[in-house]
Amino acid sequence: MEQDRKPRVAITHGDTNGVGYELIFKIFDAPEMLELCTPIIYGSPKVATYHRKLMNVETQFNIISTADEAKENRLNLLTTFDEEIKVEIGQPSEEATDAARKALKRAIVDVQQGLADVLVMAPDNLPDFLSKEPEVLRVRIADELRIALITNQMAIKDVPESITRQKIVEKAKIMHTCLRRDLRISCPRIAVLSLNPPTDNEADPWGEEEKEIIIPAIDELTEAHIQVFGPCQADTFFGNGHYAKFDGVLAMYHDQGLAPLKTIAREESVSLSTGMPFVCTSPEIGVQYDIAGKGCADEAPLRRAIYLGIDVFRNRVNYDAPMGNPLPKLYKEKRDDSEKVRFAVPKFKDKEETEKK
Repeated sequence: MEQDRKPRVAITHGDTNGVGYELIFKIFDAPEMLELCTPIIYGSPKVATYHRKLMNVETQFNIISTADEAKENRLNLLTTFDEEIKVEIGQPSEEATDAARKALKRAIVDVQQGLADVLVMAPDNLPDFLSKEPEVLRVRIADELRIALITNQMAIKDVPESITRQKIVEKAKIMHTCLRRDLRISCPRIAVLSLNPPTDNEADPWGEEEKEIIIPAIDELTEAHIQVFGPCQADTFFGNGHYAKFDGVLAMYHDQGLAPLKTIAREESVSLSTGMPFVCTSPEIGVQYDIAGKGCADEAPLRRAIYLGIDVFRNRVNYDAPMGNPLPKLYKEKRDDSEKVRFAVPKFKDKEETEKK
């Protein structure tokens, strides 16, 4: 990106029967947003005009056919399809889903080609196909609370067999890189939650998955000089506020991580899909059919997703810049196993256990 150019933010229009266009028009009705970035809405001028009339707003947009035509200080709308589609506000439809899919595909291609710097996804009903890639980790962020999942959405009965030592290690490393590169936390601390609650046997408190999978994974990560702590019991970890001591949390399954997140942060969280060569964010809200077209949708979650995308993009540029021309080594490094002691990371213990001692 040229140093004097604002970040180009590709924003998909989401489900055309939902609140996507309402959120976009509300956000960019404020002129200060155009000072932060050059927005490119991936969607349909016809559908956008329909929503604008429905909302009775006068937000103007510049229609373009390619991303490189985008103008600064304007809301640009890139046409991703020309077909007529029926807009049925508040109703799910295959046409609306297909329109969201076309916009997302075009936006991904443009971001991959460097025509846009950030991808922000407005609410849609599309499957989360990005998180299915092994190198991609979806991190939910609300202020200082950052949670990622070891397993994606699946039945509880399938969770234990889906958790492996390799998967924990790989996802922890992705989160560690995300915290350092995307969020610029220099020495991140990551908590790993347990799958099973501890038993009454203090001498042998953990279940089979903890002893054979989770604890060995934590030991491996510790040997790699990554500050990982656990296993942490989820109820005391969140109930006693221990999450505030950590920069990131790895939960074993969907409800274990997202139920506390939504209880603590409510509608404030946004998602960052990290591990990809481009920046991708989205608000943690649905298409909201029940309030679509009524003008009462809250645009704050989508605005936070845009802010996060811009911040992460700039953080990556600043983080990668010193790596561009590394100095050659002028000496041969000597391996010293004593470093293992220096970088050893103690296991996380509950406050109650520490006080007993």
